[in-house]
Amino acid sequence: MLRGRCLRYAGAVLCAVVCRFADAGGAFALTSPDMPVGSTMPLTHVLNGNGCSGANQSPALEWHNPPPGTAGFAVSVFDPDAPGRGFWHWSVFGIPPGTHSLPLNAAASGALKALGAIQAQNDWGDDGYGGPCPPPGRAHHYVISVHALRDIRTSLQDGRPAAVFAHEIDALEIGKASLTVTYGR
Repeated sequence: MLRGRCLRYAGAVLCAVVCRFADAGGAFALTSPDMPVGSTMPLTHVLNGNGCSGANQSPALEWHNPPPGTAGFAVSVFDPDAPGRGFWHWSVFGIPPGTHSLPLNAAASGALKALGAIQAQNDWGDDGYGGPCPPPGRAHHYVISVHALRDIRTSLQDGRPAAVFAHEIDALEIGKASLTVTYGR
């Protein structure tokens, strides 16, 4: 009997949370005008080096309906198919809460600096964005995420390794929206 009451209560709470987000205009979502979900990464975003000849520009991103309590955002691009622990292509921290988009090439254009955001060193060893360039063979998946954070005060600094940024982002994350694209050569 107690279990039944607990399940009814849990169901009511879940319904209240779902209804609250539905009333607020939908779920936290990430889109890119450059890349439909499930598409192939355009050459504009592919690395220029290491055997690849892309333009190495970070993608334009737009996000909607962040969760209540969002104090700011982080953005990441991660390749889970890379050998070992995966490969960090981009990690940004400290995007202000009123920001809901980044323009094409925000990593190198100064747009992030103007927002007061900081960028990690990617796994290519460069600060900022480093596009995909997997070894020849099967295509890799690239998970692009925007993370809603409960706080953007941090001791992180530009150029710290992306894995350090990821640890801080995980500790402060209250919501995440992602899209996945592929690229192979």
